[in-house]
Amino acid sequence: MKPDISGVGLVIQAAHFAADKHRDQRRKGVRNTPYINHPLEVAERLNRVAGIDDPVTLAAAILHDTIEDTETTRAELAGIFGNAIAALVAELTDEPGVTWQQRKRHEIDHAVHLSERAKMIKLADKTCNVADTVGNPPGEWTLSRRRDYLEFARLVADGCRGANAALDAEFERVMAEARAKLG
Repeated sequence: MKPDISGVGLVIQAAHFAADKHRDQRRKGVRNTPYINHPLEVAERLNRVAGIDDPVTLAAAILHDTIEDTETTRAELAGIFGNAIAALVAELTDEPGVTWQQRKRHEIDHAVHLSERAKMIKLADKTCNVADTVGNPPGEWTLSRRRDYLEFARLVADGCRGANAALDAEFERVMAEARAKLG
């Protein structure tokens, strides 16, 4: 039976769960940062920039890569965090077993169909990734590859527009800085 957790306790439990699931993972960036820094940054950006204090949205932001990048299942998330969070994380999870190009095309096409909460998480995620494309890119990414990522992120972000004006503006700000630095 799922314990009755809510509010800040839900967010802390999500952070603990995600930290355990991502414990052996590192970001692809040249700084080799612990992976957990990324989902925490996504949740922090939602709170700081967009003023989101909804525990379900923040917990899902912290958990957003657990199904995709760990052995976590939707059923496991539902059992621990409830169906609402599990459904939100599943909504943000790339389809397994398809090529990189197919996943990216699906992410672009699917963005417009996401729920409001998922759009906000996706936009915060893309904003963080765009910033990393400049400040902490994967070492093997060429300048051309980094520019290609910016275009991909823009297409995904376009499908998420309107869910939160502050997040829309933050994405534009970070994208403008990235383009200025990457040409």
